[in-house]
Amino acid sequence: MSPTLFGFRLLTVVLTTAPAMSAEAPAPRPGKSPNRPLPRSPCPPPRRPGEHQRGEIRATLWRLLGDLPPRPAVPRVERLAREEHPGYLLERFRFDNGAGASVPGVLLLPRAASGPVPAILYCHWHGGEYDKGKIELFERAHTPEEPGPAFARRGYAVLAIDAYGFGERNGKGPGSAERGGAGELTASKYNLWLGRTLWGMILRDDLMALDYLAARPEVDPTRLGVTGISMGATRSWWLMALDDRIRAGVAVACLTRYQNLIAHEGLQYHGIYYYVPGLLRHFDTEAVIALAAPRPLLCLNGDQDAGSPADGIEIINARARPAWALLGAPEHYQSELYPGVGHVYLPAMWAKTLAWFERHLQPTAAVRP
Repeated sequence: MSPTLFGFRLLTVVLTTAPAMSAEAPAPRPGKSPNRPLPRSPCPPPRRPGEHQRGEIRATLWRLLGDLPPRPAVPRVERLAREEHPGYLLERFRFDNGAGASVPGVLLLPRAASGPVPAILYCHWHGGEYDKGKIELFERAHTPEEPGPAFARRGYAVLAIDAYGFGERNGKGPGSAERGGAGELTASKYNLWLGRTLWGMILRDDLMALDYLAARPEVDPTRLGVTGISMGATRSWWLMALDDRIRAGVAVACLTRYQNLIAHEGLQYHGIYYYVPGLLRHFDTEAVIALAAPRPLLCLNGDQDAGSPADGIEIINARARPAWALLGAPEHYQSELYPGVGHVYLPAMWAKTLAWFERHLQPTAAVRP
């Protein structure tokens, strides 16, 4: 199928089937006041064949993220330390993002690799844990295993950075030396005055990290994956929408359809960093998700997660899944909704994550003590 034809059919799938926003508002939850009527859908159907194409959806996303500074082809990286651990080597590094910030990160390399290995960009979560960031790689706080060493011992290179306001960047701006949520709010205001979003700058740093990861001689740039939970999940599917180099992804929690979040009066469940002005004038989450097609994307969510209403997930699935079918890979989009489960990473989800990357990135390295 030609890219032009696919672009038109993709927009037909995700936009023209959209009824009015008010028609999609779910019934009020017990104990809640009736949902206020929402404005009619801002997602108009294409006016003539070929007008809206796949590339134009991506271009719209970039435009909405704001006037982001251009990033270099490969960031200048300073290696700070190299450590040996059972089954993997650990490098600590930092790079200048070209926008006034130093970005610290870690890279884990499997020790037994005989050639270039697949690699995973791990996106940490939010959860108000501003002092953590990339150290999530080495904790079991949100995953059944320490995800960094677990992936490395299975043959993957793994890279993680601190997002704006997290880990080593907590209290380092931009805009002030405030820490935690206050610093995040100031960083959002600062970027808005410069005509860009904090969310766009977070994703820009992630893409610079991906540039570095893909350029490493130990890494096979044709086998790149991305994953995370919560904010890390949202970063993951946005990154897949923006960059075709990512060949597979797993997003745990936070598959949020924005119109349904509004209908459930749930805007308080996401921080200010998350909001992209003007997005709902064009489309909702299903259009972003569909840009990942036909690459493998696995989404795992609980139906009791207030930040990702289950009725919205069902709409996303119904409208995004046909994009994979159009490209002949319907099995590459899988979305599971766990009954009675909230905003958590279950052991069963972790097992599915490992199996998904095993199937689609095919690590071959063995563990060497």
